[in-house]
Amino acid sequence: MPVAASLRALLVRSIDYAGMFPPCSFELEPALKNQSEYVRSTDSWMLSAFVLPVGKFSDAAALVSQFDKHHPLRVSALGAKTENAANFQTELKNAADAIRSFQNQHADLVSIAQLEMFFPDLDLAKLSDAAGLLTDLKLQTFWETPAESAEETIALIARAKQSAFGYKLRTGGVTADTFPGSVQIAQAILASTKHHVPIKFTAGLHHPIRQFRDEVKTEMHGFLNVLGAGVLSAEHHWDEAQTVDMLEDQNAKSFEFHDTVFAWRDWEITLDRIKARRKFVTSFGSCSFDEPREDLRALTFLS
Repeated sequence: MPVAASLRALLVRSIDYAGMFPPCSFELEPALKNQSEYVRSTDSWMLSAFVLPVGKFSDAAALVSQFDKHHPLRVSALGAKTENAANFQTELKNAADAIRSFQNQHADLVSIAQLEMFFPDLDLAKLSDAAGLLTDLKLQTFWETPAESAEETIALIARAKQSAFGYKLRTGGVTADTFPGSVQIAQAILASTKHHVPIKFTAGLHHPIRQFRDEVKTEMHGFLNVLGAGVLSAEHHWDEAQTVDMLEDQNAKSFEFHDTVFAWRDWEITLDRIKARRKFVTSFGSCSFDEPREDLRALTFLS
């Protein structure tokens, strides 16, 4: 059974493989080996970038021969996390220099598509300074702040008028306290739509449908819930309550994928509109590329 066109549109290049991070926590070499296999798999259309800490670029240089010009290593560079503005500026400059060098040295094998970085004490002046450091790199940058400040941060990013800047929302972790509530996720999604700021998600989204997971002792958000709410809320101008309703749906039968539309309950979005809305609901980081695929197959969404 071929993949429904609407599922493909919703999930194309949606998974940033973060195999080096918890709970999988692979070393660099096996994580890159996995990536080299994934880019050659029949499911590679779902794969976006490999999340690679900037501090690991030199170690990765010895391993990029696993890739080729037809199957390049597409990277989401992860900048160092800092606690204050002064250290942030230093680490951002270091990241920009490392990206230039790594890209130039391995141009035929490596494509650095985006930068992800925690931004402490974010304000308009600091965003302007950051833009100056990154302007020649031509990559999408996602700034992370705590979930409770998502709306404020997204509005600031919009005011900076930097089309290459987006927002990164942490949607989970390995303990219950790292999972934001559905209201916080809904508020971030709606703010992204309102201000036309791209948003990506990270952590806690291994599974398609929201469900209680004993390993974290809480409800884990589902990536079909989150991405689906992202496109449907924008298309139908949902309010917070309606968006939360979809984020909290644990019934897989509520989700239908056809070649012309994606439907959740009585709400539909056509193929071309999914593609348009996905420009602002971009991807999610996952330490596993296998679990999302296996779960989709178990639900018969993926053959």
